[in-house]
Amino acid sequence: MPGRLSEDVYDAADARLASADARVAAAYPGERPGRQPVHTVYVPASQYRTRLVADWGKQAMRVFIEHEDLLGVDADVYERVRAKLLTEPIEDLRIDFEDGYGRVPDDVEDAAALAAGQTLATTGGTPFSGIRFKSFEAATRRRGIRTLDLFLTGLLGNGPLPSGFVVTLPKVTAVEQVSVAAEVLARLESAYGLAEGTLRFEVQIETAQSIVDADGTLAVARIVHAADGRCSGLHYGTYDYSAGLGIAAAYQSMEHPAADLAKQLMQVSAAGTGVRLSDGSTNRLPVGDALPAAWAEHLRLVRRSLERGFYQGWDLHPHQLPTRFAATYTFYREGFATAVDRLRAYAEKTAGGVLDEPATAQALAVYLLRGLDCGALDETELPFGRPVLEKYALRLA
Repeated sequence: MPGRLSEDVYDAADARLASADARVAAAYPGERPGRQPVHTVYVPASQYRTRLVADWGKQAMRVFIEHEDLLGVDADVYERVRAKLLTEPIEDLRIDFEDGYGRVPDDVEDAAALAAGQTLATTGGTPFSGIRFKSFEAATRRRGIRTLDLFLTGLLGNGPLPSGFVVTLPKVTAVEQVSVAAEVLARLESAYGLAEGTLRFEVQIETAQSIVDADGTLAVARIVHAADGRCSGLHYGTYDYSAGLGIAAAYQSMEHPAADLAKQLMQVSAAGTGVRLSDGSTNRLPVGDALPAAWAEHLRLVRRSLERGFYQGWDLHPHQLPTRFAATYTFYREGFATAVDRLRAYAEKTAGGVLDEPATAQALAVYLLRGLDCGALDETELPFGRPVLEKYALRLA
């Protein structure tokens, strides 16, 4: 039955909002399809070598077997963690030419960048990989660009760009640094014959200026959109950010209120853009007599991040891998049955104890896909296959 408004009212609304519709569609494309790693392992470039991934896996397996009773996981999670350490101990490897590498003579860093690219090309071994170069602040900008250029020379001179390749831009103190980084990547694509948009970067949120700009605007939101579609993630930097705020070293933590505020602003700024989030790290390493307490803390912090919607974090030592996977797998295993039941009820439009909206159905599907991707879940356990989950994850249902 027709209402009382004429067609020109509808046309006027469409016309007035056409540019806004286009802007929103471009800026907020929604959840990006594909796998997100559960962690990023940062290794100083001076320590990167051909057998690094295998050596980390062996060291992690050894401490896992010796102290598995401290993890408190069931038999199923234990076997899954064991299999993960055997087959894929590192999901995302970042070769670090920044804080973990330090300042060295230019000829030394030149040689190291070239060698690291060659080693990655001939070794591989992880689904995701890349480098962290020095920041685009004035003092380190040219060195950072040169390192990335030479790394690509070594990498692409020995094979194609690995799938899952991403670079890290640290210590952003001005939104313009992100714009220029995107321009530099475009120039590198041209120089190396790569397709447009191939090179992507994650931005480390580890300065106050990357949260709030000098004029009081929310810099992190502007950072996401200044990258010209090349920003793949926002990574929280626990210790640089905390120190920059004047927080005493003893209280610098992923769970400090200042950290939570920064991460909540990251979350709001990235929502709907396809830019993914990563929590930071804990520098309390599980070695020697400190292992039991450090493991307990890491288990708790990883679980805390997952519950708050941060599905990735940083690991700095092989002994953090068992707790990373134990906490992650437990998170997905515990919520698996409920998520399946709720998604099935939504798909079949059956009544139940929870009335889910389409957005929640999408979140349920993404949750299950994340569990599949990291090895916490098996597709054989699901009443529907991955294509069905992917359909709901993209809000196509």
